Amino acid sequence: MSTEQDKLLYAKINLETAQIPWKELERFFAGGMVISVDENVDMIQVAQWMASDDVAAISCMLEKKEIQKVTDDQARIWSDSDAMLWAVVVKPWILVQQRRS
Repeated sequence: MSTEQDKLLYAKINLETAQIPWKELERFFAGGMVISVDENVDMIQVAQWMASDDVAAISCMLEKKEIQKVTDDQARIWSDSDAMLWAVVVKPWILVQQRRS
């Protein structure tokens, strides 16, 4: 993919991000489709790598635990606190990120 294509994909994904209450994501969590992105990581870049099927980049992030499936404990915390998360869909996954205010 060219640099121009990379920029266009990044911009497209950026426009598709939105804040969403955790409660609206719980059914997707139950299906194992929700991936948490560390707050210090560019979620849009992660989505871009996933959309581009960049196995090396995603594998590295998994190893560093910068991205991981949402745990039961994290889901419980978000549910109890009525958390609002940033989210973007990269089928079949939903990437979520909690940002500190």
